[in-house]
Amino acid sequence: MKPRSLLVAAALLVALSAAVWWSKRHPEAAQSSTASTSASPKIADIPSAQIKSLTIKKKDGSTVEVEKSKDKWTITAPAQYPADQDAVSGMTSSMSPITADSVVEDKPADVAKYGLNTPSLTVTVGENNGKSKQISFGDDVPAGSLVYVRVGSDPKVYAVSSSTKTSLDKGVNDLRDKRLLTFDSNNLTRVELVSPKKDVEFGKSNANEWRIVKPQPYRVENFQVEELIRKLGDAKMDLSTNAEDTKKAEANFASGKLVATAKVSDASGTQTLEVRKNKDDYYARSSVTKGAYKINSDVGKELEKSPEDYRNKKVYDFGFSDPTKIDITGSAGDKSFVRSGTDWKLNGQTMDPGSVQTFVDRLRDAAAAKFVDSGFTTPVFTATVVSNDGKKTEKVEFSKSGDNYIARRANEPSLYQLDAKVVNDIVDAARSIKPENKSKK
Repeated sequence: MKPRSLLVAAALLVALSAAVWWSKRHPEAAQSSTASTSASPKIADIPSAQIKSLTIKKKDGSTVEVEKSKDKWTITAPAQYPADQDAVSGMTSSMSPITADSVVEDKPADVAKYGLNTPSLTVTVGENNGKSKQISFGDDVPAGSLVYVRVGSDPKVYAVSSSTKTSLDKGVNDLRDKRLLTFDSNNLTRVELVSPKKDVEFGKSNANEWRIVKPQPYRVENFQVEELIRKLGDAKMDLSTNAEDTKKAEANFASGKLVATAKVSDASGTQTLEVRKNKDDYYARSSVTKGAYKINSDVGKELEKSPEDYRNKKVYDFGFSDPTKIDITGSAGDKSFVRSGTDWKLNGQTMDPGSVQTFVDRLRDAAAAKFVDSGFTTPVFTATVVSNDGKKTEKVEFSKSGDNYIARRANEPSLYQLDAKVVNDIVDAARSIKPENKSKK
């Protein structure tokens, strides 16, 4: 006989032996399974919205309980912790439905052979209507990715996909909210950073936009503030560490150098996160939970930024909104450009659209090289931009300061130092605006 044929024959013999062994050990199951090959009974179908509580009990006696109150899940045993809403929702969604692969046995005389006398996992589902359903998982089925299951007082034994058990077999650390700050980012009203460098506080304006409110009212680079908020929300505790690692984190936090304390406020109140640096690692302690934890360096590095890093360096805010009027005075002359439809006009005369667009782009792109506290003198050029359908007016004055320029926005304390080329390009573009050439070739 050829080697290949011997290998095939050996494999078939092993598979046949396993099947015979299993059928002898579970004769009723084998008969029932054969009779029920076409059946895929639904053993549970509880929509997530109808589930009020979950109790997960393991063979070793450990138990986790979660309860829902006002559409929010909380761990209530073995101790009270905030729950990871997505993790619990993942469990509840797996309940609708739970379908068995087959009925193994209708009325077993002894469930011990299925491991159901002492289940490896028992999940009790409490519903809003006061009813409850208990699902018990026994041993794995010898052949295939299945596990034996019973439901409540129903005597039937089912074979269910092992993935169903996996989706429900969760410990307290699997279900805990690991965030060190549990704020609602959509409803934040205040973010404050207290650091050895300088304190800074961000607040929402009436237009629901972020602004620096302390130490002075400054415009912000909105992306930078949103990034700060995102990273604060991503700060998480590592619950997989052992007791020694936990003790080490506490010691490193205690001896670390303060980076900053972040305070975030929403409708539920204010939460704080104190971050310290020890060598190259960052550690944090939160008002939300006990203990000190090593955190991702991205969070620590974000809090090491200075307040100036969050300020908006652009001189104008109109961005991609098309202006409707631009007034200029000073070194480029006194002119008022008004947009009518797609045309720009000066004293009723249509201007060349390309030259106007170049001027608008120069204003839009003007950005500070740095912020300064003084140096603004007599304006040599002023440009006032009206945008957002007339709802937004931005007046900016430019004065010469040595080899550079200082810009000042109306009614704001900020002073922006710009490279001379930036302002010279603006003035040159304003001077270069010309009437539209309507001659035909």
